Amino acid sequence: MNWDIIEGNWKQFKGKAKEQWGKLTDDQLDTINGKREQLAGRIQEVYGINKDETEKQIKAFEESHKDWRH
Repeated sequence: MNWDIIEGNWKQFKGKAKEQWGKLTDDQLDTINGKREQLAGRIQEVYGINKDETEKQIKAFEESHKDWRH
């Protein structure tokens, strides 16, 4: 999936991101607003994981929603 789809539909994906990364607050997710780099940085910070692990998780998130339609 192209990340632009997630970013452009962040209101719908925000809830799915919250399910995936439950430690992220609604305020943090609102601030991220679908920006992939901001999401990655926040995941690293909140979960204390490295960049490689964060990228694996985000790619898995993208893959799990690749069939999403508007």
